[in-house]
Amino acid sequence: MRKDEGAATTSAELRAHNLARLLRAIHDGGGQLTRAELTRQLSLARGTATVLVRDLAGRQLIEELTGPVDATVQRARGRPTGVPSAHVEGPVALAVDLRDDSFTVAAFELTGRCTVLDREERDAGSGTGMLNDVADRLKIRSRQFGDRVVGVGVAVPSPVRGSTMVQPTLTEWQDVDVTAALGPSPAACPVLAGNDATLAGLAEARRGVLRGVPVALHLHVATGIGGVLLTDGLPVTGAHGSAGEFGHMPLTGSDEPCRCGSIGCWELDAGARGLLRAAGKPEEGDRMLRAEQVITAAGADPRCSRALGVVARALGRGIGALVNAQDPAAVGLSGLAASLYLADPGAVKAGYLTTLMRFRRADPPALLPSTLGDRGALTGASELVFDAFLTPRGLSAWPASEQKTA
Repeated sequence: MRKDEGAATTSAELRAHNLARLLRAIHDGGGQLTRAELTRQLSLARGTATVLVRDLAGRQLIEELTGPVDATVQRARGRPTGVPSAHVEGPVALAVDLRDDSFTVAAFELTGRCTVLDREERDAGSGTGMLNDVADRLKIRSRQFGDRVVGVGVAVPSPVRGSTMVQPTLTEWQDVDVTAALGPSPAACPVLAGNDATLAGLAEARRGVLRGVPVALHLHVATGIGGVLLTDGLPVTGAHGSAGEFGHMPLTGSDEPCRCGSIGCWELDAGARGLLRAAGKPEEGDRMLRAEQVITAAGADPRCSRALGVVARALGRGIGALVNAQDPAAVGLSGLAASLYLADPGAVKAGYLTTLMRFRRADPPALLPSTLGDRGALTGASELVFDAFLTPRGLSAWPASEQKTA
């Protein structure tokens, strides 16, 4: 998703390139790195870094604080150095987490700070009605933030091709182009869409438990199972953008038909449906809520306890098969996957080790529950926006870009 532009050939292009690199580093560092640390990280001359920081501050993209934002971060001794961070009037990414029963809208600042603005549960209205409600909310929030909005990122519960949902949870959303349904943005900025599980993994690689892992696998379990393979923080999304549908692989040996059109899909055994079926609970209504209730009840209810063990082992077996195929350094878990692992890590690990190839068992990739929780997909959606913005071309459109620094 993050692509380098062509090599700079003129002094103006080089300056624009370095401005984008510096702003990207401030974004990636969460506004915690000093100017001196950024200078070393980007191999810039101190004078060049000073000029670039002054330029970004003059455009109201950043402001330089006089000390560490995080007081727990220890700095090297010597002359204090400023900490470039998000400007109070700086760029904002609007992010949407669209689900089949609700939606959430949030605003993200340059350094990752999140403010949840709206959350609505789905009523008796249609999926089309929900998209209309999201569009209305985005118009309100775009007016609130004005030209600070640099894009809208949307996490959707469906594989996507471009920005089109190709197999969503609601039939009304089949073949709906999310960008067309929610745009054009009132702020005349891009509307970008991605699969929710893919974006949850992207978020963990940028802001969460998979940060710094060179090759990582992330799995998000809800009613279905999705995920993504990430290399150096970049998702491998496939030829059409719809990779990561791990739940539709026959990883546990079943031959049960799936709504996707295939048979034996892993999510039928290791997703919310599988847990409810194993516990003898109805699958209607809010499956995720009911599945979490089964996990909570497992300590006192023998049937729920057995169901938890069966599904946790099925989850582990599938993870082992994927590790054999992808060779990640670590595996991130979010949604029901994290809940299952935290509730019965022994069962997940038992299934995991059983399906791992023998040479991997002495040092298997760690299984790491999410540190972002319910904000994973939102955070990933914001990263879509900043990936597009933090380029020379993106910065050239910033409203204050014509300002001159002293």
